[in-house]
Parts: sequence; C-alpha cells; structure tokens
Amino acid sequence: QVQLAESGGGLVQAGGSLRLSCDASGRTFSSYTMGWFRQAPGKEREFVAAISRRGERLYYEDSVKGRFTISRDNAKNTVYLQMNSLKPEDTAVYYCAADINYSNSYYRSGSYDYWGQGTQVTVSS
Repeated sequence: QVQLAESGGGLVQAGGSLRLSCDASGRTFSSYTMGWFRQAPGKEREFVAAISRRGERLYYEDSVKGRFTISRDNAKNTVYLQMNSLKPEDTAVYYCAADINYSNSYYRSGSYDYWGQGTQVTVSS
C-alpha cells in the first residue's frame, strides 16, 4: 500500500505563497499519477492539479492556472504544489493523492487510490 503525508500548509495573507509537499512511501512512486485536491468548508472536494508519472504532463484547475505549479521528484518520492498569489478563495484543506492505475481522468477524485490526511491552507484577506 501507499502512504501519503502532506505538509506545508498554514496561514498566509492574500498575495502570499506557500509550498505544499507530499511524501509517499510507495516503492513504485514513479509509476503513479499524482494529484492535488482541496476541500473548502461546505464544498465538495475539487481537483487542483495533477502530474504524470514522469512529470511531462501537468494539469490544473482553471482558477489556479498561472498561480500554482505542481512538480515531483521521483528520487525523493515527493510531489509538490507551489502556490503563489494566494487568494482567500484558495482556503481549504489540501490533499495529495496517488493513482496507481494510470487513469486518464486525472481530474476525478475517484481515479485515485490513495490519499493523504490533508493540510490546512488559510488565506486571509
């Protein structure tokens, strides 16, 4: 099984930046599509970003394009989410997830097999 652990969340003012990290324990991390999702109070969990196993394909939800960057370091079994120009609407619990089956539906939470515990990101106005 794969264990995922997010870190890097916190409180930041609007316009600020945070970098989230997700450390994975899986032995075949480089075989997994990795994604970031978030869930704000009263809302459903939504797709934020995804990255293919080699990092050659990057996908973003429209509202974060140009502000967030997903990356991965397969040698470290780690995926990152660099968040710049943060807005209050970005406030949510952020989760990383691993898709071990190479689903082409990277934007669907149901495509992912393993999830981290989440890390809180709060952006003040």
